[in-house]
Amino acid sequence: MSYNYIFALLTGYMDPPAGVQLAENQHYNPYFPGGAIGMAQALYDEIIEYEDGTPASQSQCAKDVITFLKWCAEPEHDTRKLFAMKAFTVLGVLNLVVWYLHRHYWSVLKTRKILQNPKSLFKK
Repeated sequence: MSYNYIFALLTGYMDPPAGVQLAENQHYNPYFPGGAIGMAQALYDEIIEYEDGTPASQSQCAKDVITFLKWCAEPEHDTRKLFAMKAFTVLGVLNLVVWYLHRHYWSVLKTRKILQNPKSLFKK
């Protein structure tokens, strides 16, 4: 399910347009197929208070709900993230070791002085 759809569904409640008949305990949401939904509007402005002073608008609350749903959908996310950090650390250390050994191995060949003793074309 698309996160944009959930956001639109949570924030899209409005009065039904002219000519749309709703049954009892139904509400109009144009983002729901058919427009009539049994779930009442759950999010309003200023229904919660954030500790950091973030404005508690309806759209901010919907974003928080979606973020929570994403977190619930991937319970292995934190484990996978920790494994990736460990893997990058180990690969970084291995990269440094290989770089040092490569420099050490080739330093002998790179610093070798090759003397050339050309034979004279003319014999003495």
